[in-house]
Amino acid sequence: MPGIIKERLFTPGPTPLLMEAQARTLTAANVHHRTEAFRRIMAETLELLKYYFNTKNDVLVFASSGTGAMEGAVSNLISPGERILVGTAGKFGERWLGLAEAYGIEAVKVESPYGGPVDIEAMKQKLASEGPFRAVYIQATETSTAVMNDVQSLGEAVKNYPATCLVVDAITGLGTTDLRPDEWGLDIVIGGSQKAVMIPPGLAFASISEKAWGLIAQAKLPRYYFDFAKERKNQAKGETAYTPATTLIISLHAALEYIKQLGRENLIANAALLASLTREAAQALGLRLFAARSPANAATAVCAPEGMDSGAIIKELRNRFGAIVANGQGSMKGKIFRLAHLGYYDVVDLFAVLAALEIVLLKLGYKVELGSGVRAAQEAYMHQAV
Repeated sequence: MPGIIKERLFTPGPTPLLMEAQARTLTAANVHHRTEAFRRIMAETLELLKYYFNTKNDVLVFASSGTGAMEGAVSNLISPGERILVGTAGKFGERWLGLAEAYGIEAVKVESPYGGPVDIEAMKQKLASEGPFRAVYIQATETSTAVMNDVQSLGEAVKNYPATCLVVDAITGLGTTDLRPDEWGLDIVIGGSQKAVMIPPGLAFASISEKAWGLIAQAKLPRYYFDFAKERKNQAKGETAYTPATTLIISLHAALEYIKQLGRENLIANAALLASLTREAAQALGLRLFAARSPANAATAVCAPEGMDSGAIIKELRNRFGAIVANGQGSMKGKIFRLAHLGYYDVVDLFAVLAALEIVLLKLGYKVELGSGVRAAQEAYMHQAV
């Protein structure tokens, strides 16, 4: 065993940090949030977020995890007695149901089995036959199962309902998936800092359409910290209603500058390439993909070999190679492991973790021809890379 084991994140959040963004925070410790210097940075950051989100809509920033913005997307839109429609196919879709329950809101659900996408046609039918609904909630990518949902088709349907908003949790979808909020009718889109923007956890984002603002003005649920209208008024001035996470916002500013220089499309293409190569490698190793239908670019979910606990694979990857890989969640714990592709990953990172995975599988008793998975990824890379 080598004396040095360097830990590397291969999880769908937090993700590896962009060092240029972290270096910027070293100069930010003494920046006060009620100064012109910070207001300028804040205003520029909000404009850069519009580029990242691919929208002309307002984008708000909150000091919280992404779940905070998810809660705000319930409390700011809904009034007591109104109903919502939720599409769920995993743990994060179920979070919408938990938020509705917390606020006493009736939620009609379209539930698909883990490993598959939400049935969008079933959601359209519910919209037509069981409405009215004040809002529809779904994930762009269901990270717990590494599935991508067809939010474009759902958005086109919700456009036909002027009193209904479509809310999309794109916390892992942003920066990994082609999303067009303005064109597709995605009224509220939610993101988080520890994903494809490559900075630490602690910030949540929400883009909000004019349609959504109109419905927010009518909503009667209680809210205080996650008050979208209050934040819109303050952030238009380069401020926040409450003390912001100044160092994270300065780091975000640097990360978004990097993304704009790289190109949003290239960031998405990078995730798509790594996901595609990972699927090729897994299949070459005889491993089953958990999300074979509509797989996400943000992460790949791989089933553990028959009779093997995925936790053993994850433990061995960490102990032997310092590779931090995500287990399944809920009922999928011990059955799948998830390799992430969002943010500051490149193809060399992927080749390395695939090579480590082959050794781990062999050590755990699964028959592997060393190099077969890596070779499949390399060959796919040679065909796909420009």
